[in-house]
Amino acid sequence: MIKCEADLRHWIQQDAQAMGIKNRSMASKLKVYLTNPRWRFIILLRNVEFYRNKRRSLFEKVVYAFYFYRYKTLSLKLGFSIPPNVFGPGLSLPHYGTIVVSKQAKIGANCRIHVCVNIGASGGNNEAPSIGDNVYIGPGAKLFGAIKIANGVSIGANAVVNKTFEEENVIIGGIPAKILRRDAALWWELNKLDLK
Repeated sequence: MIKCEADLRHWIQQDAQAMGIKNRSMASKLKVYLTNPRWRFIILLRNVEFYRNKRRSLFEKVVYAFYFYRYKTLSLKLGFSIPPNVFGPGLSLPHYGTIVVSKQAKIGANCRIHVCVNIGASGGNNEAPSIGDNVYIGPGAKLFGAIKIANGVSIGANAVVNKTFEEENVIIGGIPAKILRRDAALWWELNKLDLK
């Protein structure tokens, strides 16, 4: 959870690395911000988290309202329903399109989440998935219920995950999901990113 400005800077830096964004100069930062709405969404999300989690003065409440409005507007435009304080640092959103995540879900660091993913509760129950670090969630995957996903798991496209997977570094897929392969490489290693 982002609680101070140092946390905010660290999380945005981790998100940039996960998205493959190299912010070397102020000009390159501005160019990426203006041309990549997915990156702009992540920055707005992190600022909303920062201002929501800290004690706020009247001025900071106004700043929070500004960021929240822009975050909600861009959220609707991109099709993202990603609530604050759910994802750890290193969030990667490689595509535009529908992503729905429950506010009860907890997702660790370095998660790559693709289009048409749904992470939510099941059957009116409020409990949502708890997902570890370094997880890859393929397009169209559905994760629901009070389940746990271990670190380093890759979830295949269109998988339906409704049970816990506690074994690390596996690939799961299918309907319902099952282990397809063990000792799988992490998604960011395959994409030649340095997220350690």
